[in-house]
Amino acid sequence: MKQSIFARVAQLAKANLNALLDSAEDPQKMLDQMVRDYSENIREAEAAVASTIGNLRMAEDDYNRTMTEANTWGNKAIAASKKADEFRAAGNPVDADKFDALAKVAIGRQMTAESTAKALEPSLATQNEVVDKLKQGLDQMRGKLGELTAKRNELVNRARVADTQSQVNDALKALDAGDPTSAIGRYEENIRRKEATVRGQQELSASSLDAQFATLEDLGEQTEVEARLAALKSMDRKAIEY
Repeated sequence: MKQSIFARVAQLAKANLNALLDSAEDPQKMLDQMVRDYSENIREAEAAVASTIGNLRMAEDDYNRTMTEANTWGNKAIAASKKADEFRAAGNPVDADKFDALAKVAIGRQMTAESTAKALEPSLATQNEVVDKLKQGLDQMRGKLGELTAKRNELVNRARVADTQSQVNDALKALDAGDPTSAIGRYEENIRRKEATVRGQQELSASSLDAQFATLEDLGEQTEVEARLAALKSMDRKAIEY
C-alpha cells in the first residue's frame, strides 16, 4: 500500500497541469475535482508516511535497545574480568576462573547483541531512505495542491470577469438594437414633417388671401374709375346746359 501511494505521489507531482487543463472540456470542474483528489491523496499519503515513520522509530528503538544491551554485556564482561584478575592476584584461582567464565558469557551475549544490531542497520537505512522520499513526495504534492488551488481561484475569478463582460456586451448590443434615442429621433422627424406640412398649409392659405385682397384692390380701382368717369360726364352735361 505504501509503495502504491508513493508511486501515486510521484505521478501526481509530475503531472503536467497546463496540458491537463488545455484538454479539459470544463477546466474549472476539472480543477475542483483535482483539488479534491489531491487533498484525499495527501491525506492517504500522510497516513502511510506516518505509519512508515512509526515502523522506522520502532526499528530504531529495537536497534538502540540492542546496542544498549551490547554495551551492558560489555561492561559486565569488563567487570567480571577485573574481578577474576583480582582473585588471581590474591592467589584464588578457583574464583578467578569462575569470574573469567562469567566474563566469557558476558562477551558472548555482547557479541550476540552486536550481531543483532548490525543486522538491523541495512533495514534502518532502507526505511530512512523510504521515509525521506515519501516526505519529499508529500512536499511536492502539497506544492501542487497550492498551485492547483491558486489556478482554480484564478480561473474562477477570470470566468466571473468574463461573464460580467459578456453580460455588459450583451446589454450594449440590446441597447443598440432597441436604442430609445433612435425611436425619439424618428418621432422628432415625424413632428418636423407635421410642422413643415403646417407651414406649407399656412403659406398656401396666406397666398390665397393675398390673391383675394388683390382682387378687392382691382375692384376698388375700377369702381373709382367708373365714379370719376360718371363725374366727368356729369360735368360735361352741366357745361352744355349753360
